Amino acid sequence: MKTRIFLPYLILLIIIASGCGSNPPHPYQPLNETILTPKPPATPRINGPSVYGVRPGSPFIYRIPCTGDRPIHFQAINLPAGLTLNGSTGIITGRLETSGKYMLQIEAKNTSGGDSREFTIVAGDTLALTPPMGWNSWYIHYDRISDSLMRQAADQMIETGMADFGYQYVNIDDCWMVKVNPGDPDGDSKTRSEDGKLLTNEKFPDMYALTEYIHGKGLKAGTYISPGPTTCAGYAGSYGHEHQDAETFAEWGFDFLKYDWCSYGRLADPVSTEDYIKPYRQMWQFLRSLDRDIVLNLCQYGMGDVWTWGGEVGNCWRTTGDLGLEENRELPGFYYIGLSNAQHWQYARPGSWNDPDYILIGWVGDANRMLTGASTLLTPDEQYSYMSMWSLMAAPLIFSGDMGRLDEFTLNVLCNHEVISVIQDPLGKQARILRQSEKDLVLVKEMVDGSYAVGIFNLEKVPSILNIHWEEMGIKGKWKLRDLWRQKDIGEYRDSFSASIMPHGVVMVSLKNN
Repeated sequence: MKTRIFLPYLILLIIIASGCGSNPPHPYQPLNETILTPKPPATPRINGPSVYGVRPGSPFIYRIPCTGDRPIHFQAINLPAGLTLNGSTGIITGRLETSGKYMLQIEAKNTSGGDSREFTIVAGDTLALTPPMGWNSWYIHYDRISDSLMRQAADQMIETGMADFGYQYVNIDDCWMVKVNPGDPDGDSKTRSEDGKLLTNEKFPDMYALTEYIHGKGLKAGTYISPGPTTCAGYAGSYGHEHQDAETFAEWGFDFLKYDWCSYGRLADPVSTEDYIKPYRQMWQFLRSLDRDIVLNLCQYGMGDVWTWGGEVGNCWRTTGDLGLEENRELPGFYYIGLSNAQHWQYARPGSWNDPDYILIGWVGDANRMLTGASTLLTPDEQYSYMSMWSLMAAPLIFSGDMGRLDEFTLNVLCNHEVISVIQDPLGKQARILRQSEKDLVLVKEMVDGSYAVGIFNLEKVPSILNIHWEEMGIKGKWKLRDLWRQKDIGEYRDSFSASIMPHGVVMVSLKNN
C-alpha cells in the first residue's frame, strides 16, 4: 500500500525535474542540410550596421543594404543637412560639415510591405565603427587583375545581392602599379611620372574613372601598396613618396588602403616596437590630413604584437601570416589562423579590429603558384565554421574568391543577415574564448542588446555532442536560444545547452534573457 502511494509522487518528481523550467532532455540535433540560410522575403528587410562613422567635411557615400523585391522606395527621416538620399537606389551622398551624432529613421517600402530601422551617423574622428565588409582581388586574380575585372566585381556585388547584406568595399590588391625593372637589365623601368606621381600599368588606364564607376553603384573602392620600395609582387612601393601617394589615392577617389610591410623590412631591420609602428604612423597621419575618408588596413603579419598598438595608427591590422599560404594539418588552415587571432580579443573595439585575413571559399586561387582558381576543398561544415568564427571575432569580412563564379551555396554562407548582424554589432566587442581544447572551441560575443552570440566548434573528425554551461559564461537562469544559421528559435534552456555537431562543424546560437 505504501509503495502504491509513493510511486505517483516519485513519477511527479521525475517529471518536474526533467521538464518544468529545465533543459530539453536531448541535445539539440540540427538537420544536416547543405544550405542553411533561408531565402530573404519579398518584403524589404534593412540589413547592415546601425551605426556609421564619417569625418566632418569628407565625401559621404552609403548604400542602404536592403533585401526584398525591387523596386524598393527608400526614405530617411531626420536626414541631416548636407546629405541627400536617392529614394530609388537607397544611396546617401553628400558631406557633413559639423561633428556630432545624427539619428535617422530609414524606411524601405515595396508592393509587398515595408521595413524601418534606426541608423546613427557619427561625424567625428573614427572610421570603421563596425568591421569593413567587401571583396579583395588577391586570392583569385593575382597579377591578372585589371580595370575590367574590378568593374565586374562591383557589378557582381550588386547583382548577386551581396551589397544588400552590407558588403561595400571593392578592393584592388597588388599588381596595379608598374613593375619595378621587369626583365630590364638596364633598370630603366619607369614607375613614376617626372613629378613623382605613381603610374599605373596598362591594365588600369584611369583610376579616377574606375572609382567613379564603383561609387556610382553606392559602393566604395580600395587599393593597396607597400611602405617599402616594392610591393610583395615586385611592383612600385611608396617609399620616399608616402605623402604624395596618400594625396594621389584621395585624388583618385579611394576609400580604403591596405598597407603591406613587404620590402620595408629590408630597409628598417626592426628591433623595437617603434620600428614596426613608424611606417604606419606616417601613412596614418598623412591620410588623416586629407579631406577624404580612407580606412587604413595594416598588413604586417602580427609582428611587434601589432594588436597592442594597431588601433593608434590604423583601423584594422593583420594578426598572422597569409591565410592562403597556411597549410592544412589536423584542421583546415583557417582554423589555425582563427585560433591565433582569437587570442587577441580584448584589443578589438569600434574603429580598431583584429584582421585574420580573407574569406577564401567558393572559387579561389592557389596562392603558392598564383593559379586561376578551383573550387574550395573545404566541406560545407568547415565553411560554416569559417564564417562563424570570423563573425564572432568581429573581423573585417573581406571575401577574396571569384565574384564571377558565385554559386548558391557560397552566397548562403556569405549572406546570412543574422550571422552578419553579429559582425556588425555596434558594441564592437570581439568574442572571447570560453573554452579551447583539442576537441572543441567555444567563442562567446557580448552584444549591444545584452544578448550573447555563441559558437560551439567541433574540432574533431567525427560527430560530437558538445555543450556549454551558463556557469562558464558567468550567467544564470533561463535563456532563449536561436540557431543563427537556420534563423529559427530552438527553445528555452536553463543552466546549459548541448548540441550534436558534425566534424569540423559549428552550432552558432544567440542567447537572449527573458
